[in-house]
Amino acid sequence: MRRARPPHDDPAGDVVRWAAFSCLLVPVVLAVYGTSFGGAAVATLGLAAVTAACRVLLRHSEKAERSAARVLVEEPAPSDRRGRHSRGGAGSHRGCHGSGGVSPLD
Repeated sequence: MRRARPPHDDPAGDVVRWAAFSCLLVPVVLAVYGTSFGGAAVATLGLAAVTAACRVLLRHSEKAERSAARVLVEEPAPSDRRGRHSRGGAGSHRGCHGSGGVSPLD
């Protein structure tokens, strides 16, 4: 038995389904407005080709996104929590004037 998926579980699938629906609807509309059967057929084939290419690109993008997420999850966390550009030690605070000298306001 198949489990029901949440409505927005597969946004790429939704896009492909709408595109397929358009591939069916466009030739009907073209025929109603007087385009020849051949013209409607060519438009249908063109839309189907674009839809297939978009589907392939969307699936490829999803796989790349999943593999990137997997790499981030598997990557060990850095032991230093100060951040990427943080430097420890004396004099690490830029603009700090507490290292000697008398200021004019003293």
